[in-house]
Amino acid sequence: MEKEPLYRKVNTTARGVFHRFGADFSTTRRSVNAGEMELDAISMKKGVRRGLDYTPLFRFLLSRVGKNWDEVYSEAVARLDRNDPIFWMVALREADAQEYFRSGEASYFSGLKVDEAGVLRVVNPSVGPGSLVPQCPCCTHTFNGIKFTRPYDESLRPQRSATRLA
Repeated sequence: MEKEPLYRKVNTTARGVFHRFGADFSTTRRSVNAGEMELDAISMKKGVRRGLDYTPLFRFLLSRVGKNWDEVYSEAVARLDRNDPIFWMVALREADAQEYFRSGEASYFSGLKVDEAGVLRVVNPSVGPGSLVPQCPCCTHTFNGIKFTRPYDESLRPQRSATRLA
């Protein structure tokens, strides 16, 4: 039996949902090369992928903490369209390890690492929804799918410059 993929498609045509669209395709559709019309770029900007949500992958990786990395990696790769999103969360080297990372506007997840024995571990188990502060008052911030318990703190808001152009 084939397992479900570890990503899902997001509705990119919904009203009011902006995905950093620009004129990249319409302005680079064709280029003239040596007097012949040649297709230059058929797709959107290189390296930009829109409309995929990897939250199922992140939850899968969190559920496999304490297991052998090689087994976890092989199962994850078999259920993905590409392997890059795995390494947004998992660090293979200690120097690359992060306590947490942001996967969306207000979604945070634990950073994971592979220890010397080849076991998947949480970088800092003490980081959680009670240790992070929301960046804005309007969004629901989550850590590993759990809502932040600390309230938004106005004093932590970045200060804007008060200068005006005359």
